[in-house]
Amino acid sequence: MAGHSEVLLRPKTTEEVSHILRYCNERNLAVCPQGGNTGLVGGSVPVFDEVILSTSLMNQVLTFDSISGILTCQAGCVLESLSQYVEEKDFIMPLDLGAKGSCHIGGNVATNAGGLRLLRYGSLRGTVLGLEVVLADGRVLNCLATLRKDNTGYDLKQLFIGSEGTLGVITAVSILCPRKPKAVNVAFLGCSSFQHLLETFQCCRGMLGEILSAFEFLDASCMKLVETHLKLTNPIRECDFYILIETAGSNATHDEEKLHNFLEEVMTSSLVTDGTVATEAAKIKALWSLRERVTEALTHDGYTYKYDISLPVEKIYDLVKDMRGHLGDMAKNVVGYGHVGDGNLHLNITSPSKDPALLAAIEPYVYEWTAEWKGSISAEHGLGLKKRNYIYYSKPSEAVALMGNIKAMLDPKGILNPYKTLPDQLH
Repeated sequence: MAGHSEVLLRPKTTEEVSHILRYCNERNLAVCPQGGNTGLVGGSVPVFDEVILSTSLMNQVLTFDSISGILTCQAGCVLESLSQYVEEKDFIMPLDLGAKGSCHIGGNVATNAGGLRLLRYGSLRGTVLGLEVVLADGRVLNCLATLRKDNTGYDLKQLFIGSEGTLGVITAVSILCPRKPKAVNVAFLGCSSFQHLLETFQCCRGMLGEILSAFEFLDASCMKLVETHLKLTNPIRECDFYILIETAGSNATHDEEKLHNFLEEVMTSSLVTDGTVATEAAKIKALWSLRERVTEALTHDGYTYKYDISLPVEKIYDLVKDMRGHLGDMAKNVVGYGHVGDGNLHLNITSPSKDPALLAAIEPYVYEWTAEWKGSISAEHGLGLKKRNYIYYSKPSEAVALMGNIKAMLDPKGILNPYKTLPDQLH
């Protein structure tokens, strides 16, 4: 999505952000907060000539407690840089994303990003302990706590996690980092049906338990795309579905024994038709690239319509099959991949070029289908500009109205990210 602005401001401190927002608020100047600009729904794109407020220079680690594992940093720190910083201290970040080389931690929090480790470590609503936020009128809200427990009044930071820059600008984050696992294994497996994949997931949760850190899937169409466009190699024989399972624990012998027993169970019961296991860093990276680079492969396949859906786990792939039947020959490819452990499907539809007729066939069908099964139209990408008017498919009107009241209270002039996240009638 293309945007336009005549002014880009890059503050280095919270005080500078405060001065900028106070100035803009007094003059009714709209502001578009921007982090790594890796979002997929237009939340950080200036479309009304807003002043861009970039956090790219707010990239300092403030403190790290090596006993508790609590990291406090400015919002403009790149996720991959933070990962490298804490790994040197024998910890890891609780989230991992394909865009980790560009995305900012402040943007991750503002969009409540999910990613590849949510199954093991939970969402940012649990791992973020505190925030510093500058409100629309320039007031600084310092809730930068480093406590695991604090039950004094309302937990205000939760208002800003997932608010997409519409209620305030996050300037600093304190986040709880888990210890770096001593043993990591990755298994890449093939299944002949999605039902077998689901049964493998059930078995996996039961047999791997506390060491399971990721359970990802991609379909045969995704594999074909990464092979064709990125020249990656499928390490196992051709299957209808592929699973990537990661374990992370503190005892290599214990973890390998549990993984071996699990693999023996799913292979002998014919749930899995083929597979390979990696324990070395280079091989682990190669297997992960098959899943993480699907998005990159799609960019080479044409114009892509992207949907980030939450559904009951057993319904995830039904949407892909129904969409293929619904669109017929209108689409070049309809593919599905995502986070099985989180019930999160990434549905992607490609065509040779942008096609209004294809879009009209996809929407609102995809949202109606999702609503019918009580899913969410945005599992982890947010609503931004593109999906704001579809919020009613996932939230009742009373809840949306209350969101509008909160927006009006914290940003009465509506200068922060106008026409983002909330539907048009609330702006």
